[in-house]
This record gives sequence, C-alpha cells and structure tokens, in this order.
Amino acid sequence: MSRWEFIGRSADLGRLLSAVTGGEGRGLFLSGTAGIGKSRLLREGIAALPTDRYAIWMVAASATTATIPFGGLVQVLPTEQPRGLSPAGVLRWAVDALRQQAAGRPIVLAVDDAHLLDPPSAALVHLIARLDNATVLGTLRNGEQVPLPIRALWTDDLVDHAELAPLDLADTTGLLAAILGGPVESCSADRLWRLSGGNPLLLRELVLAALGSGELHETYGIWRWTGRLELAPSLTDLIGVRIGQLTPGVRTVVELAAFGEPLGLELLTRAADPAAVETAEERGLISVVRDDRRLDVRLAHPLYGEVMRRRCPVSRTRRLQAQLADLIEAAGKRRRDDVLRVAVWRLDSGTGQDPALLLGAAVQAFARYDVPLATRLARAAVEADGGYAAAELLATILMFADRPEEALDVLDAVAGQLDADDRYSRWLTVRGMVSYWGLRQESTVEEMAVRAAELTDTADQTRVRAFEAIMRLHRLDLAAAQRLSCAVLDRPAAGVASRELARCTIAHLQAAQGRLVLSAAAIAAVEAEAAQWRGDMPYLQLALELARGTRLMLAGELAGIDAIVVDEFADLAGAGDFRLGTGYLGILQAYAARLRGRSAEALKTSLGACAVLTSSRVYAGLAHAERAQAAALRGDAVAAAEAMADADRTHSPGMAVLYPWLEQARGAVLAVTGDLAGAVKHLAELADRLRADGFAGHEVLVLHDLVRLDEATLPVGPRCSDGHRRTVAQRLTELTEQVDGVLPPLLARHARAVASGSPDDLLAVADEFADHELNVFAAEAAALALHRLRRQRAATAGAAHDRLGDLLGRCDQLRTPALRLGQPALTDREWQIASLAADGVASRRIAEQLFLSPRTVENHLQRVYGKLGIAGRPELRAALRCIPGHGDGVSH
Repeated sequence: MSRWEFIGRSADLGRLLSAVTGGEGRGLFLSGTAGIGKSRLLREGIAALPTDRYAIWMVAASATTATIPFGGLVQVLPTEQPRGLSPAGVLRWAVDALRQQAAGRPIVLAVDDAHLLDPPSAALVHLIARLDNATVLGTLRNGEQVPLPIRALWTDDLVDHAELAPLDLADTTGLLAAILGGPVESCSADRLWRLSGGNPLLLRELVLAALGSGELHETYGIWRWTGRLELAPSLTDLIGVRIGQLTPGVRTVVELAAFGEPLGLELLTRAADPAAVETAEERGLISVVRDDRRLDVRLAHPLYGEVMRRRCPVSRTRRLQAQLADLIEAAGKRRRDDVLRVAVWRLDSGTGQDPALLLGAAVQAFARYDVPLATRLARAAVEADGGYAAAELLATILMFADRPEEALDVLDAVAGQLDADDRYSRWLTVRGMVSYWGLRQESTVEEMAVRAAELTDTADQTRVRAFEAIMRLHRLDLAAAQRLSCAVLDRPAAGVASRELARCTIAHLQAAQGRLVLSAAAIAAVEAEAAQWRGDMPYLQLALELARGTRLMLAGELAGIDAIVVDEFADLAGAGDFRLGTGYLGILQAYAARLRGRSAEALKTSLGACAVLTSSRVYAGLAHAERAQAAALRGDAVAAAEAMADADRTHSPGMAVLYPWLEQARGAVLAVTGDLAGAVKHLAELADRLRADGFAGHEVLVLHDLVRLDEATLPVGPRCSDGHRRTVAQRLTELTEQVDGVLPPLLARHARAVASGSPDDLLAVADEFADHELNVFAAEAAALALHRLRRQRAATAGAAHDRLGDLLGRCDQLRTPALRLGQPALTDREWQIASLAADGVASRRIAEQLFLSPRTVENHLQRVYGKLGIAGRPELRAALRCIPGHGDGVSH
C-alpha cells in the first residue's frame, strides 16, 4: 500500500489539462489543505501531457530551499550562472535558458508547494507565466503566506486560481475499493469518508491503522470497518501539527467542542473566554454553523476531536464532561437529544449516575437505533439499580445486537420481580423474541399462547397476542396470524405499539397475498403512529420495513425501494450499527439493482448485506439468496451455487415466511447451472405451493420466471372443471384479477406474447418493462422477439437489434437463460472476423491480419449474416452488441 491509485477528480484533472491544452493556454493554481491531493493531481496532470509536444518541468519547492536564491527552481536551471549580472539580468538569463532547452516547444512549468518558493524563483515563475508560449501550473497550501509574485499571477489575471475540494463519498468509496482490492461496505465507506473529511492523506492513515488493528476486515469479499477508531502515531502527529500550539484559553474551547459538539455558541461562551472562542474560529479549529434559530459550534475536522479527546488527561476529561452536563441541565435540556448527551457525560464523568436518567437516555439511544450506545447506557442503568425496567430494555437491545444468550441471562436474573401483569407481559414478549428469533426455539409460540391466556388485563394480553401473531406469520401459521392480529386490532384497550405490531403482521400478509393496496394503507397507518410506538417498541420498525419491502418488491416499485434505503431509518441504522436494519435494506437495494440490470451493483450490495448479517439469525438466509440471484444474473454458476448453499445453511426455520424468495432463488441457480428442466420443475412446484398458501403476490413472480424460461404454455395448478389445467400464461391472466398494481397485467401480457410468439407484442412489452426500469425483463423480451424475427428473416430484425442493444447498454453483465435462448452460436473464428468487420476493417485487411484468403473471410461473414438474420455489414455492429458475453467487447 505504498502508492495509492489515482481515483476520481476527473473534472479537476480535465481542468488542469485544459489549462495547458486549451485555446487560451491560461495556467492554473490549486489551493487546498494539506493532504487533500493537490500534489498528486498535479503529477497526474503532468504525466498525461505528451513530452514530444511540450517542454515540461516539474519542481517541488520546500522549506529547505526557501532561503536560497533560485533554490526553488534549481532542478530546472543550468548549474552555472553567468557572473556579474544584475538581478533583472539573472531573470532574463534564466528565461532564455528555459527557452533554449524547450527547443521551440511550448513551456509547461509545474510548481508544487509554490508558497515555499524563494523570492527570485517566485519572480521567475511570474515572468514565465507572461511568456506567449508558456503555461504555469502550481499548488498552494491553505493558510500559508504566498509570495507576492505568485499571488499576482491570478490578481493580474494571468492564471486561474481554484480551491481543490475534498473527495466526495463516491470517489472515496472508489479509492477504498481500489486500494483494498475489493468493495467496501457502504456504512464503513461513509464513516471513513466523514472522519477523513474527504482528505486522501488522512484516509490513508485511517485505513492503515484500521488494517493494523484488525478493525478493517474482509467478509464475503466485502471490506467492513467495525467503527472502532485506531489512531496511529503518524496520524496523531499529522493532526497535532494541524492543530498547532494552543493557549490555555483556546485549548479549553477546543476541548469543550471535542467533548460536546454540537454545542450552542451561547453555552460555549459561558463556559470559556469569548475571546478564546473567536481565536479558535479564526484559526480554523472550530466552525460556527446555523441550525434553525441556533448557532452551533463544531470542530473544523472530525479527527481534531479524536486527537484532543485522547490527549486530554483523565481528570480534565471528567471535569469537562461534568461541566458540559451542568451547562445543559442549567439551560433546561431543551433540545431533543439533551437527555442522551447529559446521561453520557454524567456516566463518563462519574457524577450523579441517576438510574432514571440513564434509562431514559438508553431508550432514546435505542429509538435512534444506536445499538452500542443503547447497550452501554442500559447496562449502566442496570448496574445503578435501575430495576426491572432497565433489565428488560438491556435484554431487548442485546437481542437486536445478536447476543441472545446474554439477553436470556439478563431476563432470568429479574424473573423474581414479575409482581404485576404488565411486567409479566413485557418480560414474556421479550423472552419470546429472544427464544424464537435469537435461539430458534419454535416451541416458544405455543408457550406464549398458553401464558397469554393466563393474563387478566386486556392491554397486557393483547401485547403478548401481537407478538404471537407475528411469530405465527413467520412460521407460516397464516390463518392463526390473521385471526390473532385482527383480534388485537379489535380490542380498544390494546396499546399503540401492540396494535401497530399487529397491523404490520397484517400488512405483510396482505402483500404476500397480492392485496397491495390494502397493504400500503396498513403500512401508512403504522407510520402515522410512529411517534407513539417508537419509544416503547423501536424494533417495530423492522416489522414495518419487512412488510413495506415485501410489498415494494412484489409490486416492482423500484423507486419506492430507492426512497426507503436513503430515508432517516437507513441513516440511523447505519450510524448506530443496527445490523438487522442495514442488512435488510441492503437486500432491498440489491433487489432493485438486479431488476434494473446493474448486476455488479446487485452482487456488491448483496455481498455487503451478507457481511453485515454474518451473525444474524433472522435475515442472513435472505441475504445469501439475493446474492445467489445476483450471481445467477451474471451467469456465474459457481458463485450462485455457493451462495445458495450459504442461504440454506443460515436460513432460520423461524423465518419460514421468507421461503418464496429463497425458493425462487433456487430456481435461478438451477437454471444458471444448466439444469433448465430441474429449474422448470422446481418453479412449477413452487407456484403450486404458493397457490396453496394463498401467496398470490409471490406466485405472480414465480410464474413469470417460468415465462422467462420460455414456458408460458406449461400447464400448472390443479385441473379445472373441464379436466384441463391452466397454462402459465392463463394463470397469470387470472391472477391479474387478484393481485393489485400495474405489474401483474404487464407480466401477463409478456406471457401471452411468449405463448403466441408475436415479435411485435414482445417488443411492445419490452418497451413497457423499460418504462418501469425493469431492464432485465425488457432485454429478455426483446431478445426473444429478435430470435423470432431472425427465424422469419424479417426486415424489422435490424430495428430489433438496435432496440436490444440499447436495452443491454443500460445493464452491465447479463447472462440469463432467456438471453441465451435462441442466441446465435458463432465459432471463435466467426466472432473474430465479425468483430473486425463491425469495426470497419476491410475484408482484404482482415485476411492479411488473420492469414486467410479474402474468399474465406467473405464465406465466414456470409455464415455470420445468416446466423444473425441480417443482410450485411451495415447491421453487423448492432447485431453483435445483442450477444451477451460478446457484444461487450465490440467497440462503440
């Protein structure tokens, strides 16, 4: 990892090159903070210039040469200077020397760290910039004194001057992937980007430290950072230099900001000298930002806080934290997260460990899905004699932190304190979650049913029944799940959280049944009550997201999936290490990418979900199934089979409700491994099972998978009164009356077009799929239409080639059976000749290049035309683009 690849900054690099090669030939100076990448950008730009066209000199000024006349340009000037020249004469001599070396070529002088140039060198750079046939480029570090001749370059309008911005998240993610040799999980990339501030040098130091400590590791091919920050000495020293020497007053300001950010400016000026606050802002150590009507103080860089906190002595740390808690409490804890902040400061400073405060803060942290912080605060509340309530909360959090055995120990420790029905019902539901989802004990459902009957209070009983209902849904006791959920909703005494949990169960069931409109209404109702249930049952969000995600996937609403993977819950879950949430959202994101044909993104995102859910007992199997689908989409049979084996190994029996997704993935794996007959048999049997379970929403998608395998006329389901069975196409048409949304009629039209073999109908369906961004389905429909047109030698085959090429151009690597079906088989020699011909190479040149006769080349081309169903060379390029696995290599 000695040299990092140059990633991103394409616009900055283009601007730098255009400063040399553009019509005006103006120079460019780039300013920026240390480590932002100025020097690397300058070197990359210079390396891209042709040395035969330009006379290029690259120099690096330094503090060592800053006091030596012409020391900054000693690398480019002749070793011997004429004697007896005046200062002006020396400058003229230097310009003439460079012109002589350039030998008529345009001069390009690049100066790294131009602020360190000695005065004569700075004057010479200014003179060169004024030459007609010369361009000056350079970098400057922010906050440094710039020599007047250099500053005059842009004030006199001789060169452009720009600030080099930090790397954005996309470029940082790309840089991390390039250096680590594999993709980085999105939350990890986001955290590293925020901590480094988009500074490549700081990013490098963070990565090196994280690798050295083992906190940055690879799982399922995805790099993931635990979030525990290790500061190597080199990074600490680098940040220390940036911070510089601090007076006692400024140190107090920076330390208070380090422990308290964001901190109101008014509060900070009460705790510290206002003049010191102003000095800290002037030096760029803190920044003052407006938040609504309030001015907040933050550190100018996230790593400043890490360094200051680590350098602060323990005694002063505790004093500052107590001081911050006193300030906020005196102001009345007016902001939403003030209770949480005060509790953490009190805990860390060892002052006033009030169990009620700790418990309230733990509830807040869990409601924000910050699992590590919530765990810490809840444990502190238990140790501070917070009683049963603290133990219940801690056990709940441990359950969602994938630590069920520890959660069970906490619950058993307070089993003797269940002296009231409300406590008993809450204890029972938490223990039920731990046993059912955490320890995979399916008998928990019956145990809860028996114990719920013993409760006398309606509110307590409905809470247990709501949990029993969702457990029964997950293990496919569908009728009981529906009945129990409705019973909860029918009880006016049911608590808000109990009622909305039951509504989530119904919403999920309705989505699976294809009643998507009702499911959407139920989901909206749960969301409307979020403020009422989040404090009591924040994990209800998972049930909500599972119901909503199921509905969106079955409806093919990719834009809806896009919206929920970037909403507030996604941000909170990612920042708070709530792995069940981030893992499931990753599965949804991979699903949307797959249907859009972005197979690389689908595979990367699904791998990321698998890595996040490594220890999960809930969604791991689903993540591996989506990974299998992504691998199958790319035609990678080995990876698809391995992912399916992992799905079977990790899938929890208590999540049987997810079987449609796993079994649909199994069908894709069978198909990509070449067992088309096995895939058809499996999918047909799966459709029968879904029909029996009433999962019409899922059945539609599985039947469509059969259509994609050209099995639209396959008989499925039971025999009708006339003794015949419905075909796949007929059953899909029938399901349009049962399943809501625009997708089922479109899938049914696709099935009828496949059954009839009408190329026009298939192309029309392809256009409709494309309108919904369902690019894989669109490409498959267009490919089948093209196959039919080729067989008919139809004149419209050329237009179909163009259409399929456009659709495949929206995707990356697609290798589905539907795209291979009817695909013309070109030999290696035919493909070689056809590729050259498509690039415009004449037959005679092809013959010479391949050591063939021109007649042989023409014979090969005629066979290619026949196989592709085209008339000649004009249609060849478009036709080759339509062959998955080959068209990718045709130049455009």
